[in-house]
Amino acid sequence: MFAFIGIIIGLVATLVGYLMHGGQIGILIQVNEIITLVGAALGIFIGSYGMKTFQGTIKSVLGLLKPEAGKQAYLDLLKMMYQLFTVARKEGLLGLEKHIEKPEESDIIKKFPSFLANHHAVHFFCDTMKVVLTGAVGPHDLSEMMEMDLEVAHEEEMVPAEALQNVADAMPAVGIVAAVLGVIITMGKIDSGPTVIGESVAAALVGTFMGIFMGYVCIAPISKSVGARVKSGGMYMNCIRHALFSFARGESPITCVEFARRQIEPSIRPGFVEMETSVKEKDAA
Repeated sequence: MFAFIGIIIGLVATLVGYLMHGGQIGILIQVNEIITLVGAALGIFIGSYGMKTFQGTIKSVLGLLKPEAGKQAYLDLLKMMYQLFTVARKEGLLGLEKHIEKPEESDIIKKFPSFLANHHAVHFFCDTMKVVLTGAVGPHDLSEMMEMDLEVAHEEEMVPAEALQNVADAMPAVGIVAAVLGVIITMGKIDSGPTVIGESVAAALVGTFMGIFMGYVCIAPISKSVGARVKSGGMYMNCIRHALFSFARGESPITCVEFARRQIEPSIRPGFVEMETSVKEKDAA
């Protein structure tokens, strides 16, 4: 969300400064330059990364409109895992089977919609728990398996951010291309008088302005925000990973979620007492 707010602030500040110098907004509306820049940006993106990444990038950008996981989302995650680990301690590993086979129907998991809404987290948690239930994989092998899973997922999730950054880096050069095309057109009007030539040069320079503006003020912040969102999602997944590793080693439920809690960045990490009170409250039993 703040990426878009920042872009709006940058746009408004730029236009206000331009108007204060006596500029006219109408001159900046050059449809031909916009077509050149947007078309080139799309061509660079799709030519370099293909339609699958393009569609994934649109999804990632729209995902910035949703709030990222905060303290409550992490508390819900810790509570859910604590309850499931407690079931395993009381009923044995087979007691978890009904919860992980169909998580959306689990009387424990369905109480935490923030977790269910994260499909990657649900699949990662349930698939790993199924491996634990087989008893065929040791804790350290399980840890390596989870780390491999998250590493592959992270690389895939970072592609949209890298693609956007590459396009942002290319946009100033594309703006120069648009400007050069405008100058070529201007040369054909060299005998049309100063006014016509001046308007034509101004239109050409708009291409340079828009290329730089789109690259550094619009696309680059979105790229950074997508990357930051991936990092935030990785922290959420690491909470699950460390809790599952602790569970596979036979640790108590509270120890498992404490390992998970330590993976949360300090600014939103609940304190130990807060976490303990939350996971052990009556409706969490």
